[in-house]
Amino acid sequence: MNVVADPSLYRASSSMAVCPVLSAQPTRALVDEKLQIVARNLRPRQEVTLYSIHHTEDKDCWEAYGHYISDEHGSVSVTEDASTGGTYTGVEPMGLLWSMRPIPGSRHGLRLRKKDIMSPMVVNISIFSGHMTQGFSEKDALATVVTERWYLAPGVQRVDVREQGVKGTFFIPPGPGPFPAVLDMWGGGGGLVEYRAALLASHGFVTMALEYLSADEHRTHDIGTEYFEPRCCVCISGTHVYPFNKPSSELQDRMNRNNAKAHLDENNHLVAKYTILPIPTEPELKVHVGQIKCPLMIVVGQDDQNWAAVESAEDIEQMMERSGNGHLLTVLSYPGAGHLIEPPYTPHVRFSNFITQHNKQKVLMLWGGQTKPHADAQEDSWNKILLFLHTHLHQDTPPAARL
Repeated sequence: MNVVADPSLYRASSSMAVCPVLSAQPTRALVDEKLQIVARNLRPRQEVTLYSIHHTEDKDCWEAYGHYISDEHGSVSVTEDASTGGTYTGVEPMGLLWSMRPIPGSRHGLRLRKKDIMSPMVVNISIFSGHMTQGFSEKDALATVVTERWYLAPGVQRVDVREQGVKGTFFIPPGPGPFPAVLDMWGGGGGLVEYRAALLASHGFVTMALEYLSADEHRTHDIGTEYFEPRCCVCISGTHVYPFNKPSSELQDRMNRNNAKAHLDENNHLVAKYTILPIPTEPELKVHVGQIKCPLMIVVGQDDQNWAAVESAEDIEQMMERSGNGHLLTVLSYPGAGHLIEPPYTPHVRFSNFITQHNKQKVLMLWGGQTKPHADAQEDSWNKILLFLHTHLHQDTPPAARL
């Protein structure tokens, strides 16, 4: 048999063989799942830039990038290879997410938060030739892959709650249950925030996101704590200085008086941590943590510039030790982390726009933290929070199937 070779086929085959290939697995995942990003078919020792971009619901764009050099086989793997420059350096498998920042020319004071948890965060990941720092939209990428990052796992139900003045959202995991329950309450910004509750439900907890500080100045809520008998509690960047056994109007009046201690720094950012300093010594001005009967986990960032969370945690620890329930307390304290300790891989912002509760004034609030240690704190604390909740809430119920 005679075989006739067509030279054009060899050329086409050769061209296809060297075409760069980029993969990101899984392409559809929860926001706290790690990505495996690999580039292949590059030239040996080729300088490349891995680049990520996300278009938010508010029409803003966030980006991150890392500089890499392919190995002798023409491959780059973010789990094995170090970024030598960009918005992050070193071996950082999730650096393309947690180091994201608004693109140049964006509005000032942005913070990346998901509002519609029924849709994913879509992140485009591309690879470019050379070590780039700008002009990504003006240059053709060698390859691009699209990934979806979800707070809501398949099968999780979302149920609106609007009854007798209570506003919130239930998230119910798939399956027959029974499921342990978590009440998710946010901080002083007010409004109904759902994304953390959705993610907790995706890990097997029936979770209710509760609006207890209304963004509507005509709506206020007093929390009936007598209805709660918690098995455990997690407090992130919080304090015990304002006890919730008092009417919300009385608490708000006290907070308004303390707000005079806040000040603007040299960048015109509002530093609010001093509003509760020094920590009061009068027992009636603090939560009676000596009466806590369930395990308590406190998570604080040591560079928190918004709240005196570190000082609060120290005082709580002393109060509980004196009361004999110190064995119930776990404190996670992170150097270099700020106030906004979010689920893993959420981009860090040191400051952002904020509407104050007491006078509805728009300010640039200083949250604190440095990007890399803050990202480490978010990943470590989230894993420990999930373990803490599973340990203390699954005593009488079997763990839900994990995703």
